[in-house]
Amino acid sequence: MTWIEVSLVLVAGLWAGTINAVVGSGTLVTFPVLVALGYPPLTATVSNAIGLVAGGVSGAWGYRRELRGQGRRLALLVPASVVGGAVGSSLLLHLPEEAFEAVVPVLIVLALVLVVVQPRLQRRLRRRAEERVGTAPGGPDGSSRLRPSRWVLTAVVSSTLLISVYGGYFTAAQGILLVAVLGSLLDEAMQRLNGLKNVLTLVVNLVAATSYVLFGADRIDWTVAGLIAVSSLVGGALGARYGRRLPPVALRAAIVVLGTVALLRIVGSQAGWW
Repeated sequence: MTWIEVSLVLVAGLWAGTINAVVGSGTLVTFPVLVALGYPPLTATVSNAIGLVAGGVSGAWGYRRELRGQGRRLALLVPASVVGGAVGSSLLLHLPEEAFEAVVPVLIVLALVLVVVQPRLQRRLRRRAEERVGTAPGGPDGSSRLRPSRWVLTAVVSSTLLISVYGGYFTAAQGILLVAVLGSLLDEAMQRLNGLKNVLTLVVNLVAATSYVLFGADRIDWTVAGLIAVSSLVGGALGARYGRRLPPVALRAAIVVLGTVALLRIVGSQAGWW
């Protein structure tokens, strides 16, 4: 690699780690850069997923304060992320890329719709929950005092599993999907959902990276993975430090913008625009 290529990968990794901690979709920065530098799509996907694990660690650690009181929720959703990440990474290593990429635009459009209607859905869920238990939600840390119903928990676990399969396969925008779906189903503050998202995407990426190392080591470019790991580690810490200062409206706006960029990139690539 030339020093220019090294610099491009480092900058892309820094940016990806930062926005992954804030909203997700960092792969939509690193993946196009790697492909533009001449790396095959599969090599770019696998190497990128391994490198971004480091950024996921720093991002999740930076949001540890928002995870307080979510231990039971994590115990419920982490196993779904593990299973989904294992299935998704297996699909990537054994099935044609086009088989799953065809679904990606639909998933991103769904995520954007959910982000836009999320406040209205949350208000409706809150009213129903208040009618059921007769109490008002909202702890001092932004947590909800309302327990979700059984069907909501089932929907949350099922959605997490499906999104984790997608994340283990393609990685891009899984954070956007998680925040959109969890925010529509759970009555929680946006930043607490973001902290939860960071842990779940880290789990998926870690499981996928392990699978790639064990069963697809010949497709990994370790130089690329190392560069992204170093820069995304710093980016994740920066994103966690400054991301929590964004108001919910700004976070939703960032998600919509990045989701739209993701959609245009993927659709444009499939259509041969670039």
